[in-house]
This record gives sequence, C-alpha cells and structure tokens, in this order.
Amino acid sequence: MIHHLFRTTNVTAPAEDVWNFIATPRNLNLITPENLSFIILSEVPEKMYEGLLIHYNVKIPMFGKWSWLTEIKHIHDGKSFVDEQRSGPYRLWYHYHEVQTYSDGTKIIDQVTYQMPLGLLGDLVNRMIIKRQLDEIFNYREEVFKKIF
Repeated sequence: MIHHLFRTTNVTAPAEDVWNFIATPRNLNLITPENLSFIILSEVPEKMYEGLLIHYNVKIPMFGKWSWLTEIKHIHDGKSFVDEQRSGPYRLWYHYHEVQTYSDGTKIIDQVTYQMPLGLLGDLVNRMIIKRQLDEIFNYREEVFKKIF
C-alpha cells in the first residue's frame, strides 16, 4: 500500500532565505531529531544540485540503524525539489519539498509518498509505529523551522 504524509509550516522569513537553508544539504542535520542518530556519510556540496546522491545512516527507533541513499531530483531553483530514496528502509520514498511566498512570509510544504517493505506486515507496522514516528519527525522539523525563521 502507498502511504502519504502532507505537512505545511508557515514562517515569517522571506522565501529566498528558507530556500537557501533547505538547498544546503548539511542543514538536514539541524532539522533531524537527535534520537535518529542521523549522520551524513558522503561529501556534500554547499548547495544541492540535480542528481546529487546523499548517503547517510539513520537509526529508526525499534528497527535499528539503516544505511540510506537518496538522490536530489526535479529542482526548480528557489521553489521546489524532490529527494528520492535509491536504497534504504522503505520500498518507496519520494519526498517533495516546496517553498511558497504568502502574505506574512513563507509556507514550507512537505509531501511524502512512501511504501513499506514486507507487504501487509509492513502496512501493519506503518499503522502501529512508523506513521507516528514520521509525524514526530515532521513536528520536530516544524519547531526547528519556526525557531530558525
């Protein structure tokens, strides 16, 4: 089964500032909760580019440490991009990021489409554990974005 997560966060900073922050791969460390023991293993440039592969380790509570490789795709500079899992804990992970200017600042949009491994068992684990964990991660990101911006 394909699952979806949709989140928006409103901040008062200009869209250009928000874009510059999310377009800098090392900033992913700043918006990832500490309990995930997130470590970027590959060399990352100052600014992302089309086709950039980022390799990292992440600890998924109750499921251990995982190696994850994502590719940065579909960049519309200043507006949106996608990170797509090449290998990792999910059968499918497609994360669309967008920034939009609105009257009081910038809206940060996250749309994640994902599929668990292991068929029905994976869907059960998603319903019982993973969905909640993803909500916690994106709640944390919202808090950090609001502090930074």
